Amino acid sequence: MTNESLAGYANLSLYSAMAVFTIAMVCHAIYLAALLPARDQLRGQAVDRDSELVTAGAGAGSGVGGPPLPTRPTEGELSSRARTAAGIAASTTWLGGFLLVLSVALRGLAVHRWPLGNMFEFAVMGSMFTVLAYSIWSTRRDLRWLGLFITGPVLLVLGMAVAVWYTEASELMPSLRSYWLVIHVTVATLATAVFTIGAALTAVYLLKDAFERSGRASVLDRFPETPAIERTAYSLHIVAFPLWTFTLIAGAIWARQAWASYWNWDPKEVWTFVIWVVYAAYLHSRATSGISRQTASFIALAGYACIIVNFAVVNVFFVGQHSYSGL
Repeated sequence: MTNESLAGYANLSLYSAMAVFTIAMVCHAIYLAALLPARDQLRGQAVDRDSELVTAGAGAGSGVGGPPLPTRPTEGELSSRARTAAGIAASTTWLGGFLLVLSVALRGLAVHRWPLGNMFEFAVMGSMFTVLAYSIWSTRRDLRWLGLFITGPVLLVLGMAVAVWYTEASELMPSLRSYWLVIHVTVATLATAVFTIGAALTAVYLLKDAFERSGRASVLDRFPETPAIERTAYSLHIVAFPLWTFTLIAGAIWARQAWASYWNWDPKEVWTFVIWVVYAAYLHSRATSGISRQTASFIALAGYACIIVNFAVVNVFFVGQHSYSGL
């Protein structure tokens, strides 16, 4: 089989993964949409029971307080459509992840190297890591409520990879032909994937917290409690930060071998360090008692915004020693 054929099959696997993720995203949305009616139905039943108790108490000449309103329907109280949509969403998310693995493997065989030589390949492998991390994690915890916030961004990144960042399969520049490509860029990709899931959880936490403070009901009431979501996001950032630290150090070592200097003030180097500083500020603020969880979470989202700038802006519009590894 020729390299062109392998590259073509890699693209076909990628397109198939995008189609599958579209189905997964829709099914995740259907599942979330089905949660709110179930919650409202339970709330209405609770209000009816409360009214009956109050009426009975008034007739007896004494006030009776009603039970607290339930806000979380149990699995048995979910509609069959919601359960079916959740099952399809989980299966298609797994399938999409495997299709991305196949796409990455075929791309690597087509170019006879580790498939992380440009933005297109980085985006595909980063999406693969994100989906697989979420899918594996979902086997240990019920994360159906988070699926839309994972498959949606992944589908967006893959769409950008195909439409904007696509690069024909080719050999690497001489400076990139190093074992440090496998070490440095792979760890950077893995760290970005973990940061992505952490950012999704942080955004959900801030959104749910805002609704709770306003007193408005929403489908977010079905999600885990806000402290639990925030702690989980914090845990993921604790995992991702050392990976990004290693990325920064490994990049400096590789720069010494390739460009004879550990630090060259290249735009990519500078923004990698900026990301590290912002996330370090987040971890510090999270451990500081005088700073609220909401403020710390906004700092975490600022760190992820820096990741987006580093990848989608610096790689494209800034000229530097990393320019040949962009588009």
